[in-house]
Amino acid sequence: MHVLIMSFGTRGDVQPYAALAGELARAGHDVTLAVPEGFAELVPHAGPGTITHQPAGSAMLRLVQEVMPELSGPRDALRTLGIMTSAMRELNAECWAAAQAARPDVVVYHPKCLAGPHIAEALGVPGVLSLPLPFFTPTRAHPMPFFGGASFGALGNRASYGLRRMSGAMYGGMINDFRRGIGLGRIRRLADPLRNPDGSPVHVLYPYSRHVVPVPDDYPPSAHVTGYWFLDRSDDGWDPPAQLVDFLAAGEPPVYIGFGSMGFGKGADERREIILAALRAHGLRGIVATGWGGIAPGESGTDGVLVLEGAPHEWLFPRVAAVIHHGGAGSTAAGIRAGRPTLVVPFLADQPFWGARVHALGVGPAPLPAKRLRTGFTDRLGDLVHNGSYASRASDLGAAVRAEKGLAAGVLALEQITGADRQPR
Repeated sequence: MHVLIMSFGTRGDVQPYAALAGELARAGHDVTLAVPEGFAELVPHAGPGTITHQPAGSAMLRLVQEVMPELSGPRDALRTLGIMTSAMRELNAECWAAAQAARPDVVVYHPKCLAGPHIAEALGVPGVLSLPLPFFTPTRAHPMPFFGGASFGALGNRASYGLRRMSGAMYGGMINDFRRGIGLGRIRRLADPLRNPDGSPVHVLYPYSRHVVPVPDDYPPSAHVTGYWFLDRSDDGWDPPAQLVDFLAAGEPPVYIGFGSMGFGKGADERREIILAALRAHGLRGIVATGWGGIAPGESGTDGVLVLEGAPHEWLFPRVAAVIHHGGAGSTAAGIRAGRPTLVVPFLADQPFWGARVHALGVGPAPLPAKRLRTGFTDRLGDLVHNGSYASRASDLGAAVRAEKGLAAGVLALEQITGADRQPR
């Protein structure tokens, strides 16, 4: 089986798919991984199958990293819209080029890769949607995650998933232009992303744990909750800097605090001061990760706090006492797997949902919205580190998640979807 995997976004959006590529190769399958050049180092080298990296979305990634943080108002946003549209079209074209080179038997695509289902249709192979978030499949159990931890009742919850058609509504013109360019006809802007052109269901791989979000009774067979896809540290060759190793060895396990690119640099100085003051107030050691602008960089002014740009969560989180982050799916998964109590400071999108799940599972306090950081962070930090029940429950949940074999389940699902035979090792 030859699998084309396409993903775009931050490291957290790409890393699970690099892990899946490695597991497929270990099972004897060939993989083409279409991701931005900036994440080429994540591509694992594991056989007997092969893994080929095809750059896709590099211009979009540069736009997100370099241009978006500098926007200062609606006028800047409008000027950037044309650049963004051009970069999105380039991403679509690069994904098509990767497909032409790979000639895959199945296409696995993150929803940010708008071209994914249309490439699969053009090639006449299954298209498999994948997202580490229960975003697409309607259920009575909970609403679409963008509504946080709310519930609208069985009917309201299920109805909320109508929003899954929004990408078609927003980008329908671009999608149809792309379809025309690869020899396909037009589709409706509000076409259901979970239905193929022939009416059959689109298979969805959900790489998250059923211990974190239980599988609803009304999920169809086409929805596969596999367990998390974690990238082993041996796969990417990362070595921790001596400064980080020395800091960890110098005292009690610290608290990790990092918000990635949230805020795009706006308010980063204030967040830094709030965090440092809260750590001082509780006499805690801390590691503060500045990310892509979530927290302002610079020396902390104390030996008890290390400020760095970042470190792989899978390596770092098992070595800290507790984790505080923005609630991205990848950060949440890493904290839970490490068995560490967690505080989520959500900014947008699905982050309030993950914060609500962390609290409902008993592994951390109620989420603290970013806009309430100044008034609530010191108290919430104290609750996180001094409430022993969070640590106990986090340890139990981490053990359950580590026992899952999410990558193997993902490979098996793809083999079943395509009818492929596993090659002997």
